[in-house]
Amino acid sequence: MAGLLVLVQVAWGLPMLIVVLAVISMIFLHELGHYLTARSAGMKVTEFFLGFGPRLWSVRRGETVYGLKAIPVGAYVRIIGMNNLEEVSPAEEHRTYRSKPYWRRLSVAVAGSTVHFLLALILIFSFLVVGGRTEAVPSPDWTVTGVMQGTPADRAGLMPGDRITSVNGSPVTTMVDMVEVLPEPGSSVILVVQRGGDALVRSLTLGAHPEDSSRGYVGIASGTAQLRQSVEVGYLEAVPDTLDEFGFLVKESVLGIGRFFSPSGLSNFFRDVADQPTQQGITPIDSGVTTAVPSDDQGRVISIFGALRIGADLTENGYGNLLLFLALLNVFIGVFNLIPLLPFDGGHVVIATYERLRSWRGRRYTADVSKMVPVAYAVILILGFVFIGSVYLDFTDPVELPS
Repeated sequence: MAGLLVLVQVAWGLPMLIVVLAVISMIFLHELGHYLTARSAGMKVTEFFLGFGPRLWSVRRGETVYGLKAIPVGAYVRIIGMNNLEEVSPAEEHRTYRSKPYWRRLSVAVAGSTVHFLLALILIFSFLVVGGRTEAVPSPDWTVTGVMQGTPADRAGLMPGDRITSVNGSPVTTMVDMVEVLPEPGSSVILVVQRGGDALVRSLTLGAHPEDSSRGYVGIASGTAQLRQSVEVGYLEAVPDTLDEFGFLVKESVLGIGRFFSPSGLSNFFRDVADQPTQQGITPIDSGVTTAVPSDDQGRVISIFGALRIGADLTENGYGNLLLFLALLNVFIGVFNLIPLLPFDGGHVVIATYERLRSWRGRRYTADVSKMVPVAYAVILILGFVFIGSVYLDFTDPVELPS
């Protein structure tokens, strides 16, 4: 693992190494959530591994083997008796997942996603407190947006984009300032106009305002540009803002997953894969979970290859961008894992809830998981194709961030 991290830094630099370490930490904490809740419920956890495939290193501590495996595409904990198909010694049946009360099984099933949601809340809160909230504010540089035909402004040659900076020597910074210093109708005024980098002087005779004949009238429409600026957010103020942003990300993740896994979404995805011509010179990025992030390609799903590259690009532009990206990634993975089908954590939630609803009058109902195995295999098959297709697209047609 250390050698892989050194290779990442040498090949792709510090930003990529930071993102890879962040993703590995997310995966580890996800499984740690399952591990801790299982142990607290008295379940027996026999394995806790980072990675899959051949074992690189392991150590036994008590009844659990901890270690690393060769393919760094995830992690897992093994809890005995996760379903009725697994054979367990009668002496250890009381320590199986399936033997525990509903709320214990539910806590273990949702622990991974709960960790991701907590991480997302912490990341969003940290971004708001450290970096502030970005808001649109009116620019003080108001400009002429329109000139009415036949008006004093039209006859004086004013144009959209001009900015009036003084009236008869009185400085003005807004349209309201200008209106306040205008004399009565029929008066002659001298305007200093900023046009591009030039200062122009225009003289005109005021007309009467169409709605109030006692007011001087120039005959222009004005507007202000919207500037984006960072506004400091206090600790208390950041709490509701964090919850609002978190709710927005959850909603968008649910809608995005639903759109993608609809018949039209999947057919569009595989059509894009089939139509994409092979390109050369794409640098591969290592890992293997599929996720989605907003991009110019609406509905585009990217693999962790693409996610790592985007995260590294964002990190180069500031660590605040990385915080928001990781928050989005955590929310998406948390929601994705709650899909109510095996092998997702959400599938175990559905099974545990179904068993609870079917258990009554002191009789414990146990679902026959063998009936769900074909569905689980179908889900795994679809995910496999999606993963391969998303990796292919990330190599041949990588998502580009807006400049």
